[in-house]
Amino acid sequence: MTHHVSAGHDRDSHAHAHGMEQPPDDLVEILDLDAEMFAPYLDSVHRKIADLSEGGVRHIVDLGAGSGTGTFALLRQFPDARVTAVDSSAPMLEQLTRTAAGKNLAARVHPVRADAGKSLPGVSDADLVWASASLHHLDDPAAAMDVIFAALRPGGLLAVAELDGMPYFLPDDAVPDRPGLEARCRTALTSLHAEQVPHLGSDWGTRLAAAGFDIAYEQTGQLRPAAADSPLRERAGRYAYLTLRRIRDAVDGLVEAADLKALDTLLDGGAQDVRHRADLEVRSTRQLWIARRPAGAGS
Repeated sequence: MTHHVSAGHDRDSHAHAHGMEQPPDDLVEILDLDAEMFAPYLDSVHRKIADLSEGGVRHIVDLGAGSGTGTFALLRQFPDARVTAVDSSAPMLEQLTRTAAGKNLAARVHPVRADAGKSLPGVSDADLVWASASLHHLDDPAAAMDVIFAALRPGGLLAVAELDGMPYFLPDDAVPDRPGLEARCRTALTSLHAEQVPHLGSDWGTRLAAAGFDIAYEQTGQLRPAAADSPLRERAGRYAYLTLRRIRDAVDGLVEAADLKALDTLLDGGAQDVRHRADLEVRSTRQLWIARRPAGAGS
């Protein structure tokens, strides 16, 4: 997905979703690590999109493009396509543009700074709109659906990829005197999200149908991409560390002091630190909807 791990929904929320002029230092790394952890899943989603496309995919719109992980994965899957990368954060788009230049892909990437919930200036006749963990940030999803519908050509696809909350990294008894630590942090974050990102966890299938889209495919599954003996172990440890560090800041004041102390033991470089635990395993539930603008639908 582009990008978005649930831990990013801290009290500052995602920089690229809310227009902060400077994203947190670790956000780009978290987004890139998330894409690396779930690369096989991302590739399978893009292959499914290719299977469902009618008339080919040559113009893609990446909504909430962030650091560009989705953009570049889509360019690999669709070698004849160009991507309009939409984000409200200028620093994120600058990062994406630098990466595109470094990959010799600048000619295939067009950055657009915009609030996709309100308008997509100059965007029309798109074959695919890719919205990975971005729609739930928008203030008015129904209005955003109308904007996306108008940006697609008849027969074009909208792919909505979402997650159900923070990933899990450790077994329930990872901190023996605080069993269930991650579950309690998840509950605290859910309470926080209800205030800050109330559309997280929405039934996007119902929203898509109400906007006039035809649902072509739905999928929900729990992914386990990085086990202790995986070649990704070190990268998974870094991903867990950065994610739990953001979670620790987000739940300060929302969980018991003993839970904060337990989180600190997972981040302090000691024997229990997630960066070198043998029982680390990334687990996340991902949801996908692929919908089509009907071929006979007007703008």
